[in-house]
Formats: sequence, structure tokens, C-alpha cells
Amino acid sequence: MSAKLLLIASLASAASFGAQQKASNTPIVVRASKLFDPTSGRLLDSPVVLISGNHIEAVGSRDLATPANARMIDLGSATLLPGLIDVHTHLTFDAGGGGYESLGISTPRAALTGAKNARLTLLAGFTTVRNVGAEGYADVALRDAIDAGDVIGPRMQVSGPPLGITGGHCDSNLLPPQFHYSAEGAADGVEAVMHKVREVVKYGADVIKFCASGGVFSKGDNPRLEQYSPAEMQALITEAHRLGRKVATHAHSTVAIKDAVRAGVDSIEHGIFLDDEGIQLMKEHNTFLVPTSYPLFWFEEHAPQMHLPPWVTEKAAIIIPAAKQNMTKAFHSGVRIALGTDAGVYPHGENGGEFWSMVTLGLTSAQALQAGTINAAELMGWSDRVGSIAKGKLADIVAVKGDPLSDVRMLQHVQFVMKDGVVYKDEITNQGNSLHSW
Repeated sequence: MSAKLLLIASLASAASFGAQQKASNTPIVVRASKLFDPTSGRLLDSPVVLISGNHIEAVGSRDLATPANARMIDLGSATLLPGLIDVHTHLTFDAGGGGYESLGISTPRAALTGAKNARLTLLAGFTTVRNVGAEGYADVALRDAIDAGDVIGPRMQVSGPPLGITGGHCDSNLLPPQFHYSAEGAADGVEAVMHKVREVVKYGADVIKFCASGGVFSKGDNPRLEQYSPAEMQALITEAHRLGRKVATHAHSTVAIKDAVRAGVDSIEHGIFLDDEGIQLMKEHNTFLVPTSYPLFWFEEHAPQMHLPPWVTEKAAIIIPAAKQNMTKAFHSGVRIALGTDAGVYPHGENGGEFWSMVTLGLTSAQALQAGTINAAELMGWSDRVGSIAKGKLADIVAVKGDPLSDVRMLQHVQFVMKDGVVYKDEITNQGNSLHSW
């Protein structure tokens, strides 16, 4: 059986995870005590949300006129929030799967891992994600399976294989020379990176991901050093934008961050060694920072149990304190922030920890919630679809018992999840289906 047919057959078997449900034809009315409005950053009292199909028909207060035949979901003292958005996930990876162990993971296996993690991510309240990096276009297959209703998960934008230099963070550096192996996204030189952008778009990429610097989990490179040249970055980003794709770059290096921003990149992922000049450039260019800050804390606690390769632990010891210091500086300076978790470096389903870590490093609770709603939606180019509970937008609603502005840790256990007008989790009223029992 060819690899392509094997992948299709493997995804078909993912029905055991439960098929994506369709929105009901019956109108739904959702009531609660509060609603977080990300535009103002405030909580609104006594919200009523009318849902028709998979869209929000109206938003008001207790006097909102609703159809007599509507299904009522009264969440009592809970707070409603827009479906949460994570713009930096690795759904087809599992935590601890790096190093030489990764060589034994096939594309079909990665896609099935993605089906499992997509379900966990949705149940954590993240109804929309951007997946930035997957070999074999496993994330394209996962996105399409979710869109077709074959498996359960958040709606996705995906990058397919990330672009990078030969021997860089986005290449595979584990095999000896006689294998003559390079990762699918490896491309060197202006013409080659332009061709690779066109190739990944051809095979389904919604967003382009490239590695501007070294990283932590890659063998043999240095996070402090730039990898792509400014000319290569400019060609890559220009070509992606010409084809209607936004660009995200993995960038730890101080120089790489600044060169990528000057070249017009849409988001800096991680930004570990961001300095004052880089912060100013990002503000001037309106570039988003995706800080992926929760892994900094999670890794410190769990790394000893993960049996990671020595090059990972050695580099992590350098980047974690630098990242905490520089993220705090960036947050206080007013750089635009979009929430991204790097889930896959740590376990999927714990994405809500990013709200806590961003607040710990200096954002207000409202700013953190905005990063995971309207800001993330803007970065993805989907402000007209998601990011707030508003008329005409997709019916993505989550809820927690209490006030998340007082304690963002509540978002680490979301009790109610609706995506596209379908309830996937309800631990408040216990109405409808619960995926925990599937």
C-alpha cells in the first residue's frame, strides 16, 4: 500500500475518536452571569446569546427576544468567553517524542496522534488553532479530516513542513551522512525558498512557517545564531504574502528576530533573545509576538522525568531565564501579543496554562484573554469569524464557573465548550453529549 493510501486508511480509522457533530436546526439560547468582551476587556452582565445553526444570531441581555422553540442552556453563575485560540500548536507531536525516538514515527502515526490531540485541545476550550510544523503534511490531513467531520477537533490553519536551512532547526540532523537525508522543508538560497513556499502552498498550507534561527530541540545548532540570511527571509516572506499566506517564524536569535521583522514577517514565535531594538522594531512594524511562555515553567518542573537528549537540556538551561526576562520586558513595552502555547513540547490539553504564565510574566488578565481571542483571531486573518461573541461570528463559546479576570487559572479547566453551535463539553448543566464518555 502506498504511503498516501496508508495515511487515508489510518485517518479513516480515527472514527473511534468520535465524529464531528453538525449544528442543530433548532435555535439555541445560552445564558450566564457574565460575558467577557475582548474588545473592551470587561465583563458584561447577564448575557443572552442566540445561536442559529453554527453562527451567532444575536447577543444581548435578559430582555433579548428569543424564539419560543429555542433550546435553553442556562449556565447560571458562569462566565462566557469566546472560543479560545492557540496560534502555535504541534498537534501531530507528543511531549517527549523528540530526539532519536522521532525517527520511528511515520506520517500516518503522526496524523493519528494529531486526531487524539485535536480532541484534547477542543475539550480544553480551544476551538481554533494554528498548527506550525508537521512532516508529511500530516497536519493538512488532520485539518481536512476535522473539516469533513471525520474526527473531532478545533478548526485549523496549518503550515505543513516548516522551511529551514540545511542543518538548521527545521531540518533533521539525527542521521549520519550516508543516509543523505534532509527534512521536507529544507531549502537554501533565494530561488529555493521561493520554490519551497510555492510547494507547501500547493500541498495545502494555510500559513508559512520558517526557522530564522537555531532552536532547543534540534541537534547541532545554536539558538543565538541566525540561520536564514536577510535576503532569503525577504524572498520567502514576499512570496508567501504574494500567495495570500501569512508567515510565522521560529526566532530565538536577537539578529534573526530583527531581520525577520524588517523583512515583513507577521509573527515572531518564541522571541527568546528579543532586545530593546527588536521590541521597537516590532512595535513599528505592528508585528505580533507569540511568546509560548507556559513551556518555560512546565519544562523546569518536568524535564528531569522526560529523559531528553543532553543537547536539549543544555540549551534549555540557557534560554529559559533569558526568555522570562525578555518576555516581561516585551509585555510591559506594549508589543502586540497573540497566544501560542507550543503544545507538543508539553502535553496537549494543558493549553490554558499559557494565560497563567503570561500574567505571571506581566500581562494583565484582560490582556492575556485578549491575546487568546481577538488578537489571535487578527493574526490568523479570521477576525470576521472568531475571537469574540458577536452577531454573525461562528458559535464558538466556552465557559468557566467564576470570574477569569480575577483568576486566569480558571482557564486551565474550562467547564463548557461549544464549537460551531455544537456542545462538546458541559460540566455545568450536564446537558447533551460529553466527549469524556465517548
